[in-house]
Amino acid sequence: MGYIQDKINAKVPKAFDGKLSDAVRPFTGSREIAGEYDPVTGSSTTTVAYSGRGVFSGYSVQEVDDQHIRRTDVKLSGVLQNELILDAEQAPATPKVDDTIDGMLVVNVGQDPAKATWTLQLRRP
Repeated sequence: MGYIQDKINAKVPKAFDGKLSDAVRPFTGSREIAGEYDPVTGSSTTTVAYSGRGVFSGYSVQEVDDQHIRRTDVKLSGVLQNELILDAEQAPATPKVDDTIDGMLVVNVGQDPAKATWTLQLRRP
């Protein structure tokens, strides 16, 4: 990891636990992936779950265009990459478009230049 990423990974979790604790919320995400065929359910998909924490907020009036960003979309920012963990394996996770986070669909995934945090655009069903 780079120097900036190491600094972010060291300081932001402390802020999340302290001064920013009122703004930070835990979340769970999931994704359907191809798996072995299950004759009982008739399905060949498996659900992979991950968890993390971040700041849920809305988009400003200037950002909303009702095409790419809707008024009801939710911005999940400050998601630390080193804290986003696959639940079953305790391994790092990468959010992807079409994942589900707390019942909302991930429609866009962004990463900061230091590659330390994710910013996700979520859409309610």
